[in-house]
This record gives sequence, C-alpha cells and structure tokens, in this order.
Amino acid sequence: MSVIYNNQMPLKTNNRRSFFKHAGISTAAMLISPSIIKPHNIHAKSPKKAKASIGVSTYSYWGFRRKEFRPIKKCLDIAAEQGFEGVEILQVQMEDFKPSYLQNLKKHAFLNGLDLMGLSTHQDFVDPDPYKRRHNVEQTIFYIKQAHELGIPTIRINTGRWNTSKNFDHLMANRGIEPVLEGHTEDEGYEWVIDSIGKLVGEAERAGVILGLENHWGLGLTPEGVLRIVNAINSPWLQVTLDTGNFLEKPYERLKKLADKTVLLQAKTYYGGGRWYTLDLDYERISKIMGEVNYKGWVSLEFEGKEDPVSGCQKSLDLLRKAFS
Repeated sequence: MSVIYNNQMPLKTNNRRSFFKHAGISTAAMLISPSIIKPHNIHAKSPKKAKASIGVSTYSYWGFRRKEFRPIKKCLDIAAEQGFEGVEILQVQMEDFKPSYLQNLKKHAFLNGLDLMGLSTHQDFVDPDPYKRRHNVEQTIFYIKQAHELGIPTIRINTGRWNTSKNFDHLMANRGIEPVLEGHTEDEGYEWVIDSIGKLVGEAERAGVILGLENHWGLGLTPEGVLRIVNAINSPWLQVTLDTGNFLEKPYERLKKLADKTVLLQAKTYYGGGRWYTLDLDYERISKIMGEVNYKGWVSLEFEGKEDPVSGCQKSLDLLRKAFS
C-alpha cells in the first residue's frame, strides 16, 4: 500500500523515516511523551474577566451631603486628577439646565480627557395617579434630551416605589422592602411602570440614548422584577443599569441574572463603612460574571463609604482597575 502526500510521488508506508521527513516532522518529535502533546483542555481555563473602562459617578464625591463637592466641574477636575477615564453625572446635582451650561460641562470634560458616559436620573412610576405618572414620563424625556446634548449614551432610570415607608432611612432599615399601597396590588404597579417606560423608548431611540433600568428599590428590587419590565417592553433601547450594591442577599447569583442585559455597571464601595449598610463585594468574582457575557462597557464607581470621598474614590479606582484589567 502507498500514500500520496502533497501531490508528490507515492511513499512506501514502511519507510517511516522518509515519510516524516517529507511531512516536516522530525523523528525526535515522535519521541515526545503523549502526555505533553495531548490537546489543551479548554475547560481547565479560569473564567475570563471583563475588561472595562473605569469611571466615577459625581455622586461618589457629593453624596447628597458634601456641599464642597456639589459643583460638577469640581468633580470632573478631581476625577481627571485621580485617573478615572469617564464620569457619570448625577442629574439632580446639576446646577442649571440651559444649553450653555450643558455645553460647558461637555467642554470641561473633554479638556480633562474624560468621557461623559452616563446620566443617573430619578423617576417614580409606581403611583395610582395617571397625571403624576405622566409628569414623570415628561420629566424623563427632558433627561433624555439633556443626555443627548451632553453626548451621553445612556441614562439610569428607576421604577419608583410605593412610598409606604416613613423615609429612606426606614426603607433601608427594612432592607429595601416596603408594603404595597393599600387598595392596590403589585401587578398594578408593574402595569403602571411598563406603560410609562413604554412611552419612553421611542424618545430614547430618536435621541440615541439607551435607557438602563436599575436594580434599585421598589419594583426593581429583584432581578425578576427588572426582567419582568425589560422583557415586557422588549426594546433594544431599554436594557439594564446593574448596581453591584443593591442586592443585599445572594448578590452574585442575582447579578448574574442581569449581566447579559447590562449597559452600565455601577460599582459600590464602602471604605470607612457604609452609611446605611456595608457589603463586602468580591470584584474579581463580579468581573468574571461580567466576563462570561463578554461585557465591554463602563464600570461607574458609586462610593458610599464614610471615608473622605477623595481618598475613598482613589482606593476604589485601584480596586476596580485590578479587578477589571
């Protein structure tokens, strides 16, 4: 029997040395142990980590209570000095809404080498009054237009909540859980939210701004609640802003359920201890969860510790760079 190799003359199969010479394989290679040349087991690889750009929310410096960090330009200056690549603006922190103010913020960010990559906004669609829900829809359209003017590609939105807690501190004491408003049902609440956000996706598409529904308090408290809304609306212009610090139980299991719909990852840290609670989050593990879905977007730091925000944010940047590099 003979074989044809590379369109050359037949080689006798019993002349092994001649065959391997023509094939470009040395006889020494045939002496290598089979255990060395066996195929690499891809399943033995460690999970791929997400590689993401690291930004910071202006909320991290201001935190609703640090007056000296209220001006957004100051937050931009500190973020650039610390080495962040982008900034997420907390909308209620803005001092003006005139086009000239917005364009000056955009210019200031550009001159600092920063991307404006997110606008964090507030809504409350969980309300039986249709006029109040409509007001929140119109307000959110205003936010979408602001984001467009600033060149920001995504805004964080909330479902809102029942507001049956005495205040936010009381809500946190109850781990984000509050009773449904008397005379109504949770299903009604979801109907209000789905109807309201459904009115926004067309505006978002026209502006080129992706809505990111956050796993926040209210009907967004659980991944199932977030997905119920996102899947019902079923638009590429409504995805998820995933907050690492808003699942107080089984965080990694719950983060994983929303990972593949995430357009912005908000990363909580708590240096100096948290104001309401402290979570010991493993960002190496979170990076692997996001790597499994090939997440390549932004990580936006939301610092909630009692430590000085400047030093707390610097420590957080080092932590997140290590996890997401």
